[in-house]
Amino acid sequence: MCTIETISQDHSKLDSATVADAIRPLVEMDPSIKVKSIIAEVQSRFNYTISYRKAWLAKQKSIANIFGGWEDSYQALPWWLSVMVQKIPGLVVQIETRPLYNGNEEAQGVKILHRVFWNFNPCIRAFRHCKPLVQVDGTHLYEKYKGTLLVAVAQDGNQNMVPIAFALVERETADTWHFFLRNLRMYIVRKDGVGMISDRYESIWAAVNHSGGDWQPPRAWWMFCIRHIGSNFLRAFKVPHLQKLVVNIGYSRMVEEYNINYKRLEERGEAYARWCDAIGLRHWVLAFDEGHRWGHMTTNLVECINSVLKGARNLPMLALVRATYYRLNELFTRKNVETHERKRPGYTYSAFAQQRIEASMQQAGNIVVHRFDRRNEVFEVRKMTTGKVLVVDLARRTCDCGHFQVEQILCRHVIACCANQRLDW
Repeated sequence: MCTIETISQDHSKLDSATVADAIRPLVEMDPSIKVKSIIAEVQSRFNYTISYRKAWLAKQKSIANIFGGWEDSYQALPWWLSVMVQKIPGLVVQIETRPLYNGNEEAQGVKILHRVFWNFNPCIRAFRHCKPLVQVDGTHLYEKYKGTLLVAVAQDGNQNMVPIAFALVERETADTWHFFLRNLRMYIVRKDGVGMISDRYESIWAAVNHSGGDWQPPRAWWMFCIRHIGSNFLRAFKVPHLQKLVVNIGYSRMVEEYNINYKRLEERGEAYARWCDAIGLRHWVLAFDEGHRWGHMTTNLVECINSVLKGARNLPMLALVRATYYRLNELFTRKNVETHERKRPGYTYSAFAQQRIEASMQQAGNIVVHRFDRRNEVFEVRKMTTGKVLVVDLARRTCDCGHFQVEQILCRHVIACCANQRLDW
């Protein structure tokens, strides 16, 4: 309440505790607030510029006052999770600890929290109705104890993101990814034929190779994020003008399209083509993934969840875990209400698929069935606008346009064939 216009720069009363109380509303609203923003806020309110260290300490104290201390958070987390397991049916928690040593002697009755995996029963049930595809990635935690948060995300037919599993680990290594993928497979992704998209890290390579076949064909199909491949290519060759061509190769829906793009790259340098060959076609090219990607080429779903949890990544461990619970509880409560409001008898397709199919039906009028083999359900169709001829194989669920087998939603060519032969599309 000082009325002096300029406070001296050795103001002893404006300590970090006072600043922590002053910035509490800001930290509650955004725990990831920048230290520079805190300095600016104090300058605006008190006409006094505090040091970076004092602002940083004030932020830590404010976080501790709101969300609990860092050490207390580690001690309380196992207790809080054990209570959650008792109170919430179907909650899955797996904790790994390490012994504490005093010199060469193990301390009795004391354990160090090493890793923890958790997910919620609504996530397990929701995944049964999602695309058989998961995206996994890790994101670094901030502030005092660092660490890494591993997340797995799925998507339903209406393009809604569903976080299905979380893990707190020390960093991204082969052991931590094996811990995460093993529990993911054991408790959530139980069906075979599922696809998994991730970055192309050596630690994930090692974890997949030591998974006992859990994340390898035919049980699972591991594929790479095309954005990560593009970044790796740019880092290896420093040729930005070819990066887009590499990405286009990955997006090739048909073998013919892949061959054209691949030849263009090979003409610009055989080393570029050999680098791509080493990846393995089924890991990154749509035309060779047998539909296990469902049209997804990146780990954008996980990136979206990471952005949602951005503020929580600045918090003590217990606050971060609780944030996942409260946010998911809000999500499933809201979706439950929406589902009951929109439920219609006999409605079997998702709204997204229904819209895509209706759009295809409107365009099917420009498609003429040129020739067909009714016995084998193979058709030749011609676009009236361009005269281009495509082959549709209903028995094998393929179309030369590539959309049918890649996205697994009926394209206009398939609908035209069904209409021509009065088949139930």
